[in-house]
This record gives sequence, C-alpha cells and structure tokens, in this order.
Amino acid sequence: MKNFYANKKSAAFFISALFISLFITFLATGCCPRETRPTLKIAIWGGPNEIDIINKLVKEWQKDHPEVIAKVEHTPAGSYTNKLLIRIAGGTAPDVMFAEGNIFVNFFTIDAFMDLTPFIEKDDGFELSDFFPEGLERFTRNGKVYCIPRDVAPFACVYYNKRLFDEAGLAYPDNDWDWKDMLEKAQKLTKKSPAGKVSRYGFYGWTWQNFIYSNGGSIVDNVENPKKFTMTGDKAVDGLQFYADLINKYKVSPSPVTLGDLGMGAQQLFMSQKLAMYQSGYWESNVFRDIKDFEWDVAMFPKGPSGIRRFGTGGSGYCILKTTKHPELAWEIVKLLTGEKSQIALAGIGLTQPAIESIAEGPYFAESPALPKNKAMLNEAIQYVVYEPFHPKWREINELYLVPELDLVFNGTETAKDAAMKIAPEANRLLKE
Repeated sequence: MKNFYANKKSAAFFISALFISLFITFLATGCCPRETRPTLKIAIWGGPNEIDIINKLVKEWQKDHPEVIAKVEHTPAGSYTNKLLIRIAGGTAPDVMFAEGNIFVNFFTIDAFMDLTPFIEKDDGFELSDFFPEGLERFTRNGKVYCIPRDVAPFACVYYNKRLFDEAGLAYPDNDWDWKDMLEKAQKLTKKSPAGKVSRYGFYGWTWQNFIYSNGGSIVDNVENPKKFTMTGDKAVDGLQFYADLINKYKVSPSPVTLGDLGMGAQQLFMSQKLAMYQSGYWESNVFRDIKDFEWDVAMFPKGPSGIRRFGTGGSGYCILKTTKHPELAWEIVKLLTGEKSQIALAGIGLTQPAIESIAEGPYFAESPALPKNKAMLNEAIQYVVYEPFHPKWREINELYLVPELDLVFNGTETAKDAAMKIAPEANRLLKE
C-alpha cells in the first residue's frame, strides 16, 4: 500500500513537471500562431487633425484587407527627415512615406524612391490627368513619376482682418491688387504710438521669394536643374529689397528680431489683431477658423510693378520606398492616402488645397461655404507657382548662406544687393557639385 501511494505521488510529480515544461516551451514559442501577414509601414508627420484623418482612412482600408497589417508611424516634422534617413541607412525603412517638395528632393537624390509609372500604367482606375499638372511637376523626373500628390500649396494667400479694414475705411483687397495697393493699405493699417512704437503691423509675409518672383526675378537659372545662382540680378535684388523695405523703411512689417522680442509668431499676431494682413498658405485656415473676434478672408498675393504674378509653393504626396517587399500593397496605400476620400477630408478641415482638380473646383473646396470665402482663387494661383531649386545641395545653400545673410537684410544691417553678392560664390560652388 505504501509503495502504491509512493508510486502515485511520483507519477503525479512527473506529470506536473512535464506540464510545467510544456507550458514554458509554449510561452517561449508564443501563445498565438506566429504572425505571417505582411506589415506595411507608413511614415507621416502632421498635426492631430491630420493624423486622425489618416488613421481613420487606414483603419477603414484595413477592414477590407485583413490579410495585411497597415501601420501608421508618426514622427514630428522637425526630426522627420533625419530619422527617415537614418532608418534607410539602417535597413529599417518604411514602405510608404509622406513627402513635401523639399523632402522629396532630399530622398530622390539618394535614389530612395520607386518609380510609380508602371503602377500607374497598369491601373485602369487611376488617371494622372485628374491632378493639377503643377502638382505633379515636382514629383516627376525624366518622364517618370515618383510621388502621387495629395495636395497643392501655393504661397499665395494674403489673410486680412475685415474688422480692421472696416475701421480704417479701406476696401478689402481683391485678386487684382498690386504691391503699391498693398503698401498703401499696410501703411494705413499700421498703428504707432506718438513715440513711433508699433502696436499693430499692416503686413507680414514669410515668403520673401514671392517678391523676387513677382518682380520678374529668379533665384537660380533653372529650378528643375539649377546650375547658376541668379539672385544677383537687378529684378531679384529690387524685389528682395522691397520686402526688406517693408520692415526697415516703411515699418509696416515686423523684423525677425521684433518677432522674437514679441514672443509670438506672425500667426499669433494676426489672431490677436496685432497684424492686419498675413501672407502664408492655405493651411493657416485650419487654425483661423477658430477665430471668434473678427471676420477674415484671403486675397491672392499682389502682382508686381509690371503686373507679374509669381509665388513660391509647397505641395506634398506619398512615395514608395525602393526597399519595400510589398510594392503592390504599398501602391494601394498610396492610392488610399492620395485619393478622393483623403483629399476631401483634409480640405474639409481647412488644411489642404486638393491636388485633384475636380475636387478643388467643386463643393468640397472652391464652392464650399467654409472660410475662407475666396479660396477659389487658389485654383488660379496654382498656375503661377515656382518650386524651390531641385538640387541635393540646396538645403545646405539655404541653411549656411541664404538664411544668415538674409537675416541681416531683414534686420536692416545689410542691403539686398550686398547679401546676394556674398551668397553667390558659395551657392555657385555648391551648385556645381
């Protein structure tokens, strides 16, 4: 009897030990079947509203594609480029990435992108002709398309405070005004104390390039294949000097130093009614729609003295990285995030101007009652855009030479001509590399 119980206890111990061993093995190998579905990584940056729209679109798509895992990876805009460059170098690149024009140049020049032309040609439901040709311009190289545009973004908006115009007895700016009209309005809207201290500025624009372009000048000889820095030309210099004169001569615009001293950007100045007119892009509307204290609208950036309309531009889209193991699925994601649902949703929150012409011209944008009322002018403005120079060294030229020299011009310690002449040798050297 004793042996029987002893043997029974030994058997029970053996079974328990075996069970524990099997359980540990089970945990080590995973409690669920190993995930075999392909994962598509989508790199983006953006604000909360934008991210929410993207996540919802991807989640809806995921329901119809349970065989795939689509993962949205958000990185703050300030570290986006460097982080992705590190990931590409380390072999952990995403499958799809969001890119605006200048970021596109940085990654295209290291041969990071897949040519999307074969996908476009065999996809019966996809038509490049649906998009603004200007939106495709930056993303097309030697006849091949490397990025599908999600939006276009001419820097053509001059936001204006209707209340301040009414109080000054001024007519609102229209789409046919010019620099002279703008300066006259800015002078009348600028408010100063008897001692000359400005409490309200009449105008501020952050794209100094607009003044060069709309004066008939240029920054380089050919933005798509720049070989020479041309900002030393008379028209470019005069346009840039007029921009600086708005700050230092006419004193209707804040200088970079003044903005720093005020502790707020131009967007905040406009919203607090310390700035009557603010030149920027359409995306500001997303924030300005929250304004309750005054009515506002937009006008097209004014024509130059010779009647020329030209302005800088942004614009963004989605690209497929060459390293993706799932190019066909990545193409489906690109179509999703640049398609009608995406463009309608982003236009609806006042963030983007659609890159698909029919959407931009219809009830979701141009005909929408949402502010700004005059946004339809942007569909004309797109034909006057000038992109930043397409060159791998342009970012370096801008950061090392343009920005520091132009800060001196805008703060009144150097002329536009002197700055351009100082920048030219270094810019030309780097453009030749």
